[in-house]
Amino acid sequence: MRALAIAATGMSAQQTNVEVIANNLANVNTTGFKGGKAEFSDLLYEAARVPGISSRGNNSAVPEGAQLGLGVKLAAVRNLETQGSLTSTGNTYDLAIQGRGFFQVTGPNSETMYSRAGAFNVNASGQLVTLDGYAVSPSILVPAGSTAVTISTSGVVSATVNGSTTATQLGQLTLANFANEVGLGAVGSNLFRETPASGTAVVGVPGDPGVGTLSQGYLESSNVDPVKEISNLISAQRAYEMNSKVIQACDQMGSTLATGTRG
Repeated sequence: MRALAIAATGMSAQQTNVEVIANNLANVNTTGFKGGKAEFSDLLYEAARVPGISSRGNNSAVPEGAQLGLGVKLAAVRNLETQGSLTSTGNTYDLAIQGRGFFQVTGPNSETMYSRAGAFNVNASGQLVTLDGYAVSPSILVPAGSTAVTISTSGVVSATVNGSTTATQLGQLTLANFANEVGLGAVGSNLFRETPASGTAVVGVPGDPGVGTLSQGYLESSNVDPVKEISNLISAQRAYEMNSKVIQACDQMGSTLATGTRG
């Protein structure tokens, strides 16, 4: 029975849906995480009668055809790029983006990566780095013994160096924007890479038109809503069960057919 294969695609789709929801819930406390949503599309159709063709015996068109759908498939897992709430940490080097934009990070093989997670610190050389030790770009070097390090909403990094009474500007942080930010490729560790779908990075100063601002001493929380995800999980579970009921019904129908044939 074709219904078996159709219901199987439904079960597979809902299993993927549950996996996406599970990943969302697993990252409910991940800094800068953007929840995903599974999107599905229907499969090809088998046309027993094509709508619009001429009916037999006259030239009038058939108003409705007979097209049998063959199931469902995964179309995309879409990142929901909504703003996460800002959480105060009191850490000098923690930064949160309020609005659009991504931090630029020099990843493995000197590849430029992008991230919304602003949990930064300085390494032994005083360079601003991520928790995995990747350097933030543009490079910011904080001299040893610096005090009162400040980062403005526009990304200007300043500090009091060598006991000076005035602040010295150490550098300027910038943010990268993309025409289609949901097209970025996730690589883990809160990092993304540019893809043909995302378009090339457009770098700007925080606060410029279309670019978010920075908040020092804050981190952007995950935008996952646990209550909503649990509701989605229940819906996915019920949809999975309904498709399994179809398979059970087909099995019973097959048994009935086999019993009737033997009788």
